[in-house]
Amino acid sequence: MRLNALPDMPELGLSTVVGHDDLDRPLRWVVTTDMLDPGRYLSGGELVLTGLIWRQTSEDSETFVAALAAAGVSGLGACEAASAGDLPPDLVAACRKHRVPLFHVPRALGFAEVTEHIVRRLSGERASDVKAVLDRHRRLVSGAGLDPVLEMIGRDLGMRGWVLTASGRAVAGARPPAEAPMLARAFLTAKRLPCVRSGYTIFPVDEQTTSRVADWFVVVEGSMDDWPEERLALAAELAAVAAMERMRLDDRLSPEGRIGQELVRLVLSEGRPSDILPRLQVTGLAEAPGYVAVAAAAGGGLRPGELRVVVKEILYGLRPVIGVAEDETIALVPACDEDVTGRVRHAVHALAPGLAGSRLTVGVSGQAQVEGLRGAVEEARYARRMAEGRAEPDAVVGHDELATHVLLLASVPDDVRHMFRVRLLDPLRSYDQVHRADLVRTLEAFLQCSGSWTKCAELLHVHVNTLRYRIQRIQDLTGRDLSRLEDRVDFFLALRLG
Repeated sequence: MRLNALPDMPELGLSTVVGHDDLDRPLRWVVTTDMLDPGRYLSGGELVLTGLIWRQTSEDSETFVAALAAAGVSGLGACEAASAGDLPPDLVAACRKHRVPLFHVPRALGFAEVTEHIVRRLSGERASDVKAVLDRHRRLVSGAGLDPVLEMIGRDLGMRGWVLTASGRAVAGARPPAEAPMLARAFLTAKRLPCVRSGYTIFPVDEQTTSRVADWFVVVEGSMDDWPEERLALAAELAAVAAMERMRLDDRLSPEGRIGQELVRLVLSEGRPSDILPRLQVTGLAEAPGYVAVAAAAGGGLRPGELRVVVKEILYGLRPVIGVAEDETIALVPACDEDVTGRVRHAVHALAPGLAGSRLTVGVSGQAQVEGLRGAVEEARYARRMAEGRAEPDAVVGHDELATHVLLLASVPDDVRHMFRVRLLDPLRSYDQVHRADLVRTLEAFLQCSGSWTKCAELLHVHVNTLRYRIQRIQDLTGRDLSRLEDRVDFFLALRLG
């Protein structure tokens, strides 16, 4: 339906005041508001109805109409609240300036009646689509999920579609396209959604409240540039239904999700195997030959709940049990022949384009029995902290990259590790900050070169005398002697802990 149909509806009695040349705009919905700036509640294509209660001064008209134009509304219907006279000249001028078609609504006609007539007309033009939407809701409520909905839309309307995760895994839809990995990357990197890629249109499922790496997306065959307004609206509705299904399948509040959280809490608190085993039995993992722990953290945007969704997607198919501990998400998966570290690294790399300023770091442990779950979790957490020290935004460190001293440090209490690190390194860091020196980096290079003055000076691009001065300053500040093996080992461990 387009705006030019409104003046031809005698039951409305609308008269066009401004915008006679713009009446070919499509009309998607009707919204009533008396807010001065309703832009945040508009999504484009609406006919906005207002009684001008927001208008206190003539300047308010500019504010109100500018907000409507920015939101992309189709038109404005106004009724003077205080009298039956003409609409205010400042409102007319603002609509003309921003090219917002303006209709005068008779005071004798209530906005509810106007809305009813227009919605009935819209519904008549979309009768088949509305029927499909209603049937879709009925199927969803009955628990049939998204597959019947996609099948129905494909059969009745010729719209083949799929619902995919951010990694390109198919959630619903028969025979997903071979281009799914490419479409997932397009979803993660598109500056604006919906968008068209390689003959498919991509719609986000929950763009307003969920980061893309934790979201689903809907793919529909064909380009939306060629679609009528009704088909575009139906695709958007399909995305909304997928959002409902995604929320329904969120297991954080399910019995399994709560058991997973409790299991991780028990492991971290050094719970007894006799307490852990029953919870493993509930999750179906008690008979596993062993377990692998995965620890993940994100900075710069991903919320804990979203991180949990990402970890679950990364480990999809491995039957993960997941819990959240402060800023980390911890998962336990049954040991198998598959290279878990390689699997995680591949999945994280696929999601990396959608991190958008966030930083995802992951650590993976070796295999452990029930009695060694705490050690496996600590190993994974330490591996993740090692990943934080790497430059790439999607770093993954596996247990095979951990030296034997790392395994030893993982069992040391946090407060002891913190005290050890502070006593050795804080004097150097404070000196570097005040004097803009480079003592910590010099110490790292010196140990890396096994105490070779020449190699270390070359690595740092400084004169050997400069290096000797810095090493002497390090020894003076810490009271240690870098010619002694035990002091070198202490510094090495402190740097690894930092």
